[in-house]
Amino acid sequence: MDSPISSQEVVDWTRRLNYGTWRHQKSWTPLHVVDAEGCYFTDAAGKRYLDFSSQLMCVNLGHKNPAVIKAIQDQAAALPYIAPGYATDVRAELSRMLLEVLPRGIEKFFFTTSGTDANEAAIKIARLFTGKTKIIARYRSYHGSTMGSIAMTGDQRRWPVEPAAKGQGVVFAPEVNCYDCPIGHRYPECNIACADYVEHMIENESDVAAVIVEPIVGTNGVLVPPPEYFPRLRDICDRNKVLLIADEVMSGWGRTGKWFALDHWNVVPDILVTAKGITSAYAPLGLCATTSKIAAFFDDHYFAHGHTYEAHPLTLAPAIATIREMRRLDLVERSRELGIYLGTKLAELAARHPSIGDVRGKGLFWAVELVRNRETKEPLNTKEEKLAGKPLVVDQVAADMMKQGVFVQAWLSHFVLAPPLIITRAEIDAGVAAMDNALSLADRLVTSPPE
Repeated sequence: MDSPISSQEVVDWTRRLNYGTWRHQKSWTPLHVVDAEGCYFTDAAGKRYLDFSSQLMCVNLGHKNPAVIKAIQDQAAALPYIAPGYATDVRAELSRMLLEVLPRGIEKFFFTTSGTDANEAAIKIARLFTGKTKIIARYRSYHGSTMGSIAMTGDQRRWPVEPAAKGQGVVFAPEVNCYDCPIGHRYPECNIACADYVEHMIENESDVAAVIVEPIVGTNGVLVPPPEYFPRLRDICDRNKVLLIADEVMSGWGRTGKWFALDHWNVVPDILVTAKGITSAYAPLGLCATTSKIAAFFDDHYFAHGHTYEAHPLTLAPAIATIREMRRLDLVERSRELGIYLGTKLAELAARHPSIGDVRGKGLFWAVELVRNRETKEPLNTKEEKLAGKPLVVDQVAADMMKQGVFVQAWLSHFVLAPPLIITRAEIDAGVAAMDNALSLADRLVTSPPE
């Protein structure tokens, strides 16, 4: 029997034989994690960390939920795999449950293994159904890493794979960002000009099959639209016979205080894409869901999509258990209530730190945006600096928080706070206190406005 390797060897072998994603490889020194339970994970030295971002904004139930683990175990013993052309108990049960929690009118499902390939399915379905080709996405967006989904990604993660991504028929619209409007307007005087801009694009691009949006933008800053935006966008799409695709990979499953973020505005998309929280990330499952109108089209037209792991039984069983646990623990309402508490604590934090330009969010989904200057809203770092691998201020703050035993996702010039939905008020207090202590690093870089 091989002797066990040391923790340092685990890190060394990981660095040597694996790619670290979205980063320069030379600086990657991954933490060796050996356990996780509830709202915490533990490293090889025995230190516990409060998981203040649910890893990649996905472990909504917290770690090691017994019911979800048992569902995986039972399914592995009963039927670990069968090809997607067959019907299974678990597939039928999950599909019926989805009808109860998804926006009413979303009634046909294609199961994938991630949000990325669920988005690939969505754009293929949209093009097949409409007979048109172009997709309108938004600049501050992330839709995945495969070629179609990265082409729809508006942020700097798309840049290194161009010009290949440019051949995917995607054009970009301005995002909704009332804190720092990309087209220079101010809400509410703007009359939702960013939505009207999308209609202008549809009229002038022609051949537009769909508009894809994150209802609440995720890693690009938890951008929450004003209440008029989505009803207006829904109307624009309907009048122009363009499909509306909602990427709820991150914002779904109770994260924002509703089952899905679009529920806040009573808007139903034509296609809804989700993943992450659908299994609380215990198994890799994504979902591309459509209206019955789109589904009926494929009764007499070829559905040109599929893959080996579609509707994989081991991924469907934990989704059933996750929905049951969310209901049992009333986590959607809990997210709404604790989100108000977290938002209040973050507003108090902003009042103490001049480096905080804005805090925004819904439910247990918040961003803290750092700036060099509150008046000019100049960020502490740029997209070019991130791609170049230069040290970012948010990474320094996050590293200090890790020393205090709190993990938070840092991205460019903001943090994404998305703790497990089971988090307590005391744990929220601990997470905010760690950020409070660490923000002195950013406060020292704040400048006065130019004369």
